[in-house]
Amino acid sequence: PLAPAVKNFTLNFTITNLQFNADLQKPNSRRFKSTEKVMYHYVSLANNALLGHSSLSISHLLPSLAHFAYFHNRDDTGVDAICSCRDEPSDPKFNRTAIYHELSKMTNGITQLGHYSLNSQNLYVNG
Repeated sequence: PLAPAVKNFTLNFTITNLQFNADLQKPNSRRFKSTEKVMYHYVSLANNALLGHSSLSISHLLPSLAHFAYFHNRDDTGVDAICSCRDEPSDPKFNRTAIYHELSKMTNGITQLGHYSLNSQNLYVNG
């Protein structure tokens, strides 16, 4: 049997209670590593919830954070989480709209991710 295809997609969102600083652009800095670890934990929790949602095609999600950035001011931090999923032939096709809606529900209307507050107008699933 053929191995399942891997599909990459990104989750983009903005944290409004994590002030951006230059260390968040340095992958070897202590602040980057600790923030990445926390984000990985929260994205992994989201993954576990998504796996239980039978209409989604994700059989295994691997988040790896690639980038933190600031937008208009340094009070907010943008997060780009690169995710990979195995696309099993028996699963429904990848559906970014379904993933968006499920993430919206899991984050209380795109307002809360663990102890982080989110900009409710700034969640994107690209893929």
